[in-house]
Amino acid sequence: MERPLTKNIDPDRGPLDLKGYVAAGGYEGARKALTSHQPGDVTELVKNSGLKGRGGAGFSTGMKWSFVPMGSDAPHPKYLVCNADEMEPGTFKDRLLLEGDPHSLIEGMIVSAYAIQADVAYIFLRWGYTHAADLLRKALSEAEEAGYLGK
Repeated sequence: MERPLTKNIDPDRGPLDLKGYVAAGGYEGARKALTSHQPGDVTELVKNSGLKGRGGAGFSTGMKWSFVPMGSDAPHPKYLVCNADEMEPGTFKDRLLLEGDPHSLIEGMIVSAYAIQADVAYIFLRWGYTHAADLLRKALSEAEEAGYLGK
């Protein structure tokens, strides 16, 4: 059984650095989205994929994106917020992804920000997730240094 969400997570190895993530095909989805598709096309692809949020409601990601006002008359700035606080009762997914595959989270945010034409993106972390925050800072630094972040 393929597990696309956790395919890069190996507790014995720890998270992939940028080089390892790219070697495993990382950032290829973001590259394709940004170079081969318009933002609305990305939203439709995600909508048609059946991807759902990992929160308690399991809401369609593409449907949620389609509610964001688009076009030249849309209000700005637009914000993208990744809620990695794990507020849903009985869940343990956010920290697993943050600590095990932070570049995957970053790549997902790049695609999301492009699809909704966000100006700024934030990651909201639970206060006690210091190890996850450290790993995420390192991954963000690697991604920024490699030119994956920003305009």
